[in-house]
Amino acid sequence: MSVMNTVEQIKKHEGFRRFPYLCTAGKLTIGYGRNLDDSGINEDEAESLLASDVENAKAAVSRRINTQHCNEARIAVLVNMAFNLGVTGLLNFRRMLQAVEKGDFETAALEMLDSRWAKQVPIRAQELAQQMICGEWQA
Repeated sequence: MSVMNTVEQIKKHEGFRRFPYLCTAGKLTIGYGRNLDDSGINEDEAESLLASDVENAKAAVSRRINTQHCNEARIAVLVNMAFNLGVTGLLNFRRMLQAVEKGDFETAALEMLDSRWAKQVPIRAQELAQQMICGEWQA
């Protein structure tokens, strides 16, 4: 039996599950029977998932937010926040986004820091607020 036939047969038997579930053995499982409890994911798989998630966040930011006044570093702040909070969460930062769309990056940064999010992830919020103000990547 070729590898491709084996893969197709396993896919048929396992079925695809987009979200984690408990299999009959009580193990957290996802996809086509991937046992997360025992196997987890390796770093290459995590990198692949991250790359896909970042591309999705970028696409959502470009569809929903006017970034004409933003350079790459400022757009990255919005993408980082969309990744962290989800696009819906980012869109709740209405005053911050209004400031971004006007090119008022100091006000945008202040709005970022005046949030529950900033209290939850203070180091990330400080770094991203500074990046928003200066338009340069933070080390």
